[in-house]
Parts: sequence; structure tokens; C-alpha cells
Amino acid sequence: MARNTARPVVTLRSTAGTGVAYVTRKNRLNDPDRLVLRKYDPVAGEHVPFREER
Repeated sequence: MARNTARPVVTLRSTAGTGVAYVTRKNRLNDPDRLVLRKYDPVAGEHVPFREER
């Protein structure tokens, strides 16, 4: 079964510069811009913004 192109897999990279990344899927129709989510960075030890990487 083919993957839907409307929901691609994206990598979220920490803005703290620690190199930590999360992998998730997003709906391209609802969120056409780069996704920014506030998630936990275990290296920094706090919640920081994670920005979508292309």
C-alpha cells in the first residue's frame, strides 16, 4: 500500500543545537509551512522548540 503524499514524514531538529531529533508525520494541506513544536530535549534537559528540517 502506497504512502499518502499529503502526510509526509518530517524530521524535527532541536533549536538548542544539541543534535537531538524527533521523527513525525504532518498533514501538508493543514500545515504547509515548516512545523515548529515545543518538545523535550534530553541533552539540554528542558523543553525547547523543535523546527522541521527539509
